[in-house]
Amino acid sequence: MAHGRCFPEPGDLIEIKRPFYQHWALYLGDGYVIHVTPADEGAPSSSVGSSSVPIGKAKVKKELLKEVVKGDYWHINNKYDRSHTPLPIAEIIRQAQDYIDKEVPFHVFKNNCEHFVTKLRYGKELSDQVKQALRNLFLCVVS
Repeated sequence: MAHGRCFPEPGDLIEIKRPFYQHWALYLGDGYVIHVTPADEGAPSSSVGSSSVPIGKAKVKKELLKEVVKGDYWHINNKYDRSHTPLPIAEIIRQAQDYIDKEVPFHVFKNNCEHFVTKLRYGKELSDQVKQALRNLFLCVVS
């Protein structure tokens, strides 16, 4: 848990542990997060992940954290704060609200849910989950 906190504050990054990947959201306040979901209107409003939509379009949604998390484990993870300065909270929230209900490009390696929320928090797209997944795959193959 980032900074030892249990309750998110506006602008915090939320990491949700899914079975084969991590989904990322940004906390807006009052129990709501913003995150990317499948762009297909008929698709359930869960999350875009490496197992569902590797390349294409995603839709940005504002939803209750508890609905996005479902029964999965989640925690605050502002891991890049050590190397990048977060933007002012008001700017993070304003930019996030401008994205609600818009389609954005999605690519599991270059433009994923972690890239989306880190761009909002830091003004820079960052993601190390793909690097970690490849490292874990390599370790499984080698062992």
